[in-house]
Amino acid sequence: MSPIPLSILQLWSMVQPVRSVANAGFARVRAYSLCFAKAGTDECERGLGGRMSNIAALLVMALTVGVLAFLIPFAFHRTLLLVLSGRNRFEHGSPWPEQQLPHVTVQLPIYNERHVVSRLIDAVCRMDYPAHLLEVQVLDDSDDVTSRIVDERVAVWQARGVDIVHITRGSRDGFKAGALAEGMSVAKGEFLLVLDADFVSPPGLLRDLLPPFQDASVGMVQARWDHLNRHETWFTEAQALLLDGHFLFEQGGRHAGDRFFNFNGTAGVWRRKCLEEAGGWHADTLTEDLDLSYRAQMAGWRFAYLDHISAPAEIPSTVEALEVQQRRWAQGGIQTARKILPTLLRGPYPFLVKAEAVIHLCGHVAHPLTWALALLLFPSAIARRSLGLEQYLLMDVLIFGMATVPFMIFYWQAGARRGQAGIGLLRGVARTLALGIGLSIPVSRAVFRGLADHPDPFVRTAKTGDARGEPYPRVAVRWDDVGKSMMAALMATYLALAIAGGYWGQLPFILLFLTGYTGLAIPVLRSRWRALRVAPLAELSGQRHSLVPELGGIESEQYQEGDPEQQAYENGLRPLAGVLERAQPEISEERKARHQDPWPTRA
Repeated sequence: MSPIPLSILQLWSMVQPVRSVANAGFARVRAYSLCFAKAGTDECERGLGGRMSNIAALLVMALTVGVLAFLIPFAFHRTLLLVLSGRNRFEHGSPWPEQQLPHVTVQLPIYNERHVVSRLIDAVCRMDYPAHLLEVQVLDDSDDVTSRIVDERVAVWQARGVDIVHITRGSRDGFKAGALAEGMSVAKGEFLLVLDADFVSPPGLLRDLLPPFQDASVGMVQARWDHLNRHETWFTEAQALLLDGHFLFEQGGRHAGDRFFNFNGTAGVWRRKCLEEAGGWHADTLTEDLDLSYRAQMAGWRFAYLDHISAPAEIPSTVEALEVQQRRWAQGGIQTARKILPTLLRGPYPFLVKAEAVIHLCGHVAHPLTWALALLLFPSAIARRSLGLEQYLLMDVLIFGMATVPFMIFYWQAGARRGQAGIGLLRGVARTLALGIGLSIPVSRAVFRGLADHPDPFVRTAKTGDARGEPYPRVAVRWDDVGKSMMAALMATYLALAIAGGYWGQLPFILLFLTGYTGLAIPVLRSRWRALRVAPLAELSGQRHSLVPELGGIESEQYQEGDPEQQAYENGLRPLAGVLERAQPEISEERKARHQDPWPTRA
């Protein structure tokens, strides 16, 4: 079949279920409106199914109460962290004596990061730290032009006297965890700073993070993330507020309350002895940082979080990139919970510490609950009316508010702490809640895959750096995209039915859910439409595979890496340590010659 009809069929397969839901819903609205004009509300509801049988209504109400009962603890947990974050916890703040500064290795794990790798290396090599005490490792698993860029920047900085090495491996065994473990095995440093490719480290970052290590019990110190592209789009602003809340209150609250908290995968320094005693990096979950953090603290090491020290980084600037990141975090969190919790719950830890660990590691379960709440939103209103419980509407709103208002306060406080105020802050909180709702579809699926222990590969979050043009999109149909589109159509139907039936108390909640699903569905549909216009031209010209890596951007990265659920085995992924790992493509003779010795001689 030619590429153009295939692409049209792909788009049609995604749009058709949405059209079916929307057409059925709006047909019902038209019928309801005509009936309401001629007869009473009760008669219309009986004729059009607007009232439920008592059994059905009781079942819907029970399901709704059950979902809210599970959501409310997550909501109040946010309030607890907000309160705990207000406590003061002293960390050694005196600068490390200059003559006693330790040897530090900076590890930069990268994979196909051509847009940002130069910026990353240059920032690290400009750090304010004695050159003879600083080693920089570029842990490069790339199979594109990134390796050539790294070679050039390494040569430049070596000529300036920086101890920087370019380390490559014969395979991507263990993905990021494998690269970090390999680098640690030859690292010179007593301490190791890890920075992801999208970070731009301030010159004083190392000196700022080292003081707490003067306490010999401290094994890791984490900095706060700042955001390079906070104001790029509405969902980068929403992500920034999500991350601000995470660092200010989740990390800050857990640290102040002496609970377990985690290294965030980057912008943190590890004591080498802590890493070794905790068992080192493991690749059997998609969140190797979370897994190692819990193992280290269970081994008796203490962590420190410094909110006043920040490292700026790039926020995912497309919906696709954001969902890749969130799916990995959600599935990896559930995998870590399966791995860690049995041992932790049997350990000699206080009840509150154990309870916090359970909610922390299982926090992404809130997304399937949010999805379930969205499905039940309007049926629960019909059920309440059918059971004659409309007089208890205030109680219903109160329970719903208990599940949602703490989140609003949480992010309001986060924005206020970052200097936002007024209408702008209110809009930011609404967008952040809508973003969380929109993510409930892809994250829920990742949670289910984590619970089922699916061995999916590590799919990194692609970065664009300064390459902000429209990327070459991958032509694919993801079930997540279909799900978001169908939920958007369902929420639109709920909205119309609520207006027609006079369910006014439901309108604000339906509008919030509609905004969330629509806000993440429309950009993806738009990119798919662009794919139908661009991909056939590239394929017909015989240049599809050459155009994809050259044009760059988020979607081209995902085209190369593939969809883990659909392409794991087709693309040569093989089992390794409980995860799947991509078979390494052939390496050119030129690159083999350039990297015959993976451990270059250091000056």
